Amino acid sequence: MFKKIIYTLTLVAVIGLAFKAHNAGLPLLKVSDNHRYFSTPDGKPFFWLGDTGWLLFSKLDRAEAEKYLEIRRKQGFNVIQVMVIHDIKETNAYGDSALVNKNIAHPAVTPGANPDNEAEYDYWDHVDYIVDLAAQKGIYMAMVPVWGSVVKSKNHDVPAEKAKVYAEFLAKRYKDRSNVIWMNGGDIAGSDSTRVWNTIGETLRAGDPDKLITYHPRGRTQSSTWFHNENWLDFNCFQSGHRTYAQDTSKKDLKYGEDNWKYVNVDYAKTPIRPTFDAEPSYEKIPYGLHDVKLPRWKAADVRRYAYWSVFAGGCGYTYGNNDVMQMHKPTDKSSAYGSKEYWYQSVNDPGAKQMVYIKELMLSRPYYERVPDQSLIAGKQGTRYNYLLATRGKNYAFIYTYTGRNISVNTAKLPGIKIKASWFDPRTGKITAGITQAKARVLNFNPPGEPKKGNDWVLILDAV
Repeated sequence: MFKKIIYTLTLVAVIGLAFKAHNAGLPLLKVSDNHRYFSTPDGKPFFWLGDTGWLLFSKLDRAEAEKYLEIRRKQGFNVIQVMVIHDIKETNAYGDSALVNKNIAHPAVTPGANPDNEAEYDYWDHVDYIVDLAAQKGIYMAMVPVWGSVVKSKNHDVPAEKAKVYAEFLAKRYKDRSNVIWMNGGDIAGSDSTRVWNTIGETLRAGDPDKLITYHPRGRTQSSTWFHNENWLDFNCFQSGHRTYAQDTSKKDLKYGEDNWKYVNVDYAKTPIRPTFDAEPSYEKIPYGLHDVKLPRWKAADVRRYAYWSVFAGGCGYTYGNNDVMQMHKPTDKSSAYGSKEYWYQSVNDPGAKQMVYIKELMLSRPYYERVPDQSLIAGKQGTRYNYLLATRGKNYAFIYTYTGRNISVNTAKLPGIKIKASWFDPRTGKITAGITQAKARVLNFNPPGEPKKGNDWVLILDAV
């Protein structure tokens, strides 16, 4: 009996060590010392480049998950935003249910099952597998515990009491997986079921204190509206949404239209200081406003514009999305949402997705933590809507983005030295033109390549000499 107890304790210890070793090589992320950005524990900057793989856990099998994550890794993405439970009746690609009898407080786990044997592993073994696979590829998983529509349901499927039990389960199960980030909420206003969201946030903070936690709100809103001062929230994010300027008519929402940089402005001015970014802008190939599939669809140029506007305004990263990929549209699906016509494994290589890595490379090419938004760099009119110019700078450099390729007049007083080297960065290719060095004047004028039009976007790079 004594030997059996010793053996059992040893086995538990070995399993525990193996569990911790799953992704021990990927460092826990933290908020940077200036509270504006993310960093690794050793102080290296981390630029959040996310993809909305919302239905990854429920729609893809292991081979498909490997294919998807590997493509995104090669494309430079380092975060995947994913729903843990999208539906109270959630099942995965193998038919495994997430919950027992649709009870959020009773996850359907199978003690003693072999998580590597397809015939034995359950829904949560599959989630574990994908989380660990992502870690092996250097990818973090921003996991939404339960989607907002489930909490908001008429059946009251997720009261605060059950949400607490469920969040305790999640915190315990993923505490030792260092590539997990918690994204509370899920396309819902924080004013709806506030007690549930605070319960989930507080429970995750108590049970998994080292992980970053944020809140994913509904379209045209931001997490800071409801949760900025909550102790469980580490950083803000907003959903600038999928509507056009003309479609932005809701009286309840902030009327920023497509100007997603305005959400950053609001968060940037708040105290305490917290990082912020656009966690859901318009998706590539999704119809304007989502629901009318006859309307035009957002293109690569649009997702680039949202990226550079929000990051240059002070955002700590950006999350890209694609209509076909976010829902993991497959040939076996009986239908699709929002007029999705192609399959995820085709659209995962769409132009906008391939171009996202260039903004990450640009932002990390200069001293990162000293970067601040600074519209005073722009001399004269900053423009409106698509003609708006966004400027950001460090101590010895500046970036200015134009979506239309309009002329840019620069006030050079903020940059030191007597000369300035000017280059053009192409957001479509990541290539930089040979720089031209010239004497510094109070105002310098620059003319981007090509004719002014929507989608002829460029970044003016200025380096002090």
